[in-house]
Amino acid sequence: MTATTLVHKEAGPRAAGAARGRRGRRRARTVALLFVFPALLLLGALVVYPVLFSVGRSFFDASGTRFVGGDNYAEMFRDPATLKAIRNTVIWVVVAPALLTGLGLILAVLVEKVRWATAFKLLLFMPMAVSFLAAGIIFRLAYDEDPNKGVLNAAVVSVHDAFTGTSSYPTARARDGQGLTHGRDGSYLTDADLSPGRSVALGLVGVLPKDLPKGASPAYPAAGRKAGAGELRGVVYLDFTPGGGGKQGRVDPKESGLPGLKVEALRDGKTVASTTTASDGAFRFSGLDQGSYTVKLPASNFAPPYQGVSWLGPTLVTPAIIGAYLWIWTGFAMVLIGAGLSTLPRDALEAARMDGANEWQIFRRITVPLLAPVLTVVFVTLVINVMKVFDLVYIIAPGPVQEDATVLATQMWLVSFGGGNNQGLGSALGVLLLLLVIPAMVFNVRRFRRSQR
Repeated sequence: MTATTLVHKEAGPRAAGAARGRRGRRRARTVALLFVFPALLLLGALVVYPVLFSVGRSFFDASGTRFVGGDNYAEMFRDPATLKAIRNTVIWVVVAPALLTGLGLILAVLVEKVRWATAFKLLLFMPMAVSFLAAGIIFRLAYDEDPNKGVLNAAVVSVHDAFTGTSSYPTARARDGQGLTHGRDGSYLTDADLSPGRSVALGLVGVLPKDLPKGASPAYPAAGRKAGAGELRGVVYLDFTPGGGGKQGRVDPKESGLPGLKVEALRDGKTVASTTTASDGAFRFSGLDQGSYTVKLPASNFAPPYQGVSWLGPTLVTPAIIGAYLWIWTGFAMVLIGAGLSTLPRDALEAARMDGANEWQIFRRITVPLLAPVLTVVFVTLVINVMKVFDLVYIIAPGPVQEDATVLATQMWLVSFGGGNNQGLGSALGVLLLLLVIPAMVFNVRRFRRSQR
C-alpha cells in the first residue's frame, strides 16, 4: 500500500468529522436563533421601531403630513418651557445621583457596624417596592401646605410655634367708631389721648370660640376699677354678649375679658411701658409721668398663624420632588454599595488599623478608592434613571407650578399629549432625551465588559 493511499484513507474520516462538526454548529446556531427570535421580535417592536419612528416623526409638523426638516429642533431650543425643562433636568442630573451615591455610601458603611444590619437594610430598601405613582401621592400629601393635612408642615409649624409662639387672637378686630383706630402695621391704637388716672375699655369682636382661652373670666368687674395717681388702667374685652343683648362699646356683665394680649403705652410715638392682659382682660401701667399717652394693641396679637413652608411653590418644588426621589432610591444605592463593601480585602483594612490609621483615614484613603468602580456604576445608573424621571414630577407638582418643575420627560408628554398636540416637537424632545441617555448607557456597558474581563 502506497503512502498516497494511506493519506487518502486517513483524510476521509477527518473530512467527514469536520463536516459533521459544521452541521452541528449550524444546527446549534439555528436552535439558538429560534429561541432568541421572540425576544428579538419584541425588542424590535417595542424599542427599535418606536425609536426609528420617533426620529422620522421629529422631522414633520404637528399634523405629521408636512416635512419641516430641523424646524422642530430649532423650536425646541427657542421655547422657554423647554429651556426650563432642560435646566431642571440638569439640576436633577447634578444633584440627585451625587446625593444618592453619597447617602448610599455613608449608610452602607454605617450599617456594617450595627447589630441589626439586615433589618435596617430591609427598612431602607422597602420604598423600592412602592410604585412611583403611590410614592408621588404620598409625598403630594406630605408636602401639603395646610398643616392639618401635610405632615411636614405640621412638624415645621409645631417647631416654629414652640420657639416663637403664636398670635393670641388672629381673627380679632375692633369695631369702627368705638375708640380704636387701625394702624398701618396691623395694630390698634386709642384715637384719644389718655393721661394717668384714667381707665379705658377696649372692645374687640371677631374672636372665634376656639381662640378664647379656657381661663378667660368676665370683664365686667375689671371695668369698674378706678386708676390711681400715676396709673393708667384698662380692660380689653370681647364686645359681644352670648345670646344677644348688650350694648356696643360698653362692658356688659356677660362679656368675657381677653387674656394674654400684649398692651403698650406710647408717649410721643415711643413705647414707654408694656404689659399683658390678665384673665379678665385687665391691664395696668403704673409709675407714669404726667402727660398724654396712647394705648396700643400691637399687631403681633392679631398676626395670622404660621402656615409653614410652601414646599410645592415655584421656588422649592424641584428640591421637594428630588427629596421624594431620594426616599425611594437611597436603599437601592445602599444595597449595591454594601455588596461592593463586603468584597473589600479585610487584610488591607486591618493593616491600616495596625499602622495607627483612624476610621476616617481608613474610609477616605482605603474604602472609597477601593469602592470607586462600584460608586461609578451606581452614579451612572442613577444618572440614566433621573434623565427619564416622569411619574414623580407629574404627580407631585400641582398644576400652577407644573411648568416650574417640568423636566424633559414631562415636557415631551405635555407637548405631545398633554394639551400641546404637537407630536413632531414631542418626538424631537424624545430624540434629545435619547441622545443624552446614550453616552451614559455606553459608559456603563463598557464598565461591565471590563469588569467581566
